[in-house]
Amino acid sequence: MRTIQPEGWPRPRGYSNGVVCEPGGRLLFVAGQIGWDEHERLAPGGLVAQFEQALANVAAVVFAGGGAPEHIARLTIYVTDKRAYRAVARELGEAYRRVLGARYPAMALVQVADLLEDGALVEVEATAVLPSPGEGAIGSGGGAGAGGYGGRGAR
Repeated sequence: MRTIQPEGWPRPRGYSNGVVCEPGGRLLFVAGQIGWDEHERLAPGGLVAQFEQALANVAAVVFAGGGAPEHIARLTIYVTDKRAYRAVARELGEAYRRVLGARYPAMALVQVADLLEDGALVEVEATAVLPSPGEGAIGSGGGAGAGGYGGRGAR
């Protein structure tokens, strides 16, 4: 994958304007993940804690599919309060890098009226382009090692 930056545009911070993926990869569509654990308990501590857990859940699904964080090509983040998001943007960025590393896919942030699960403040969905079986080393670069995310695991 390589990022796309239109000429003359300011460099985005924390996301990419576009990502090109080479043919031959396998697409993994990750359903919206909220900030709860494998027992469906929301992470205590508010938006930052829920965001970090939601990202860990996304990473767990990507690993289960045979990929790693660097294979994530797109993220959509749904929040119930954009002002709360902006107020802790630095902490959210730190949480993002702890889980997914310093690679930034194409992203969108959308404020929604509410999320399905009571108390959920954020939901993250992803699209990953996984290497074909036998190609590339899983877990090379970006984020912590495999299994280090504390994601929910299989349901």
